[in-house]
Amino acid sequence: MNVQQSYNLWASQYDTNKNKTRDLEAYALRTTLEGRSFQHILEIGCGTGKNTEWLQTCAERVTAVDLSEGMLAVARTKITAPHVEFQQADITQEWHFGAQQFDLITFSLVLEHIEDLEPIFKEVAKALAPGGIVYVGELHPFKQYTGTQARFDTPEGRQLVPCFSHHISDFLRAAGSNGLSLQQFEEYFDEDDRNGIPRLARFVFG
Repeated sequence: MNVQQSYNLWASQYDTNKNKTRDLEAYALRTTLEGRSFQHILEIGCGTGKNTEWLQTCAERVTAVDLSEGMLAVARTKITAPHVEFQQADITQEWHFGAQQFDLITFSLVLEHIEDLEPIFKEVAKALAPGGIVYVGELHPFKQYTGTQARFDTPEGRQLVPCFSHHISDFLRAAGSNGLSLQQFEEYFDEDDRNGIPRLARFVFG
């Protein structure tokens, strides 16, 4: 089962499953961007709209993109604001929405499903407005090293979503080779217990 098929199947239960990574990433995004306002946000991997609901409150326009038609169908039932536009797209292909300029581009638990980060950041650099920033929230590589990956249960058994391991340096290299520099980096832990393995890595590039 590929990534698109997996998320289509997961869509109906994604919001109600117990999911520490999903919830911690939502917290990371809000605390990172709290108090800021934007003209046009590009949200990559909007899923069921878990972050779109908040992003729409701090932007004049939001373009929310996802690979999964099933996830987008759920998001559209929750978010009907006229300044939010949902699009189905494969971000490993040329971005047909990238001709616009965005002052914030967000990735939430997306890049673990992408094998090659370089072409993604190339598209990001083209779509980012001067002075804009890029937020990336991902399952921490340390968690991936222990065997953790996106997964969900169905009556037929546990479904694993295809993932690729990326080291911290992989993110920095892909961003840097496309003219983006690291502005912030933070690690997030379960119950904020910094003696454990971090669950989430959060980057801000500009």
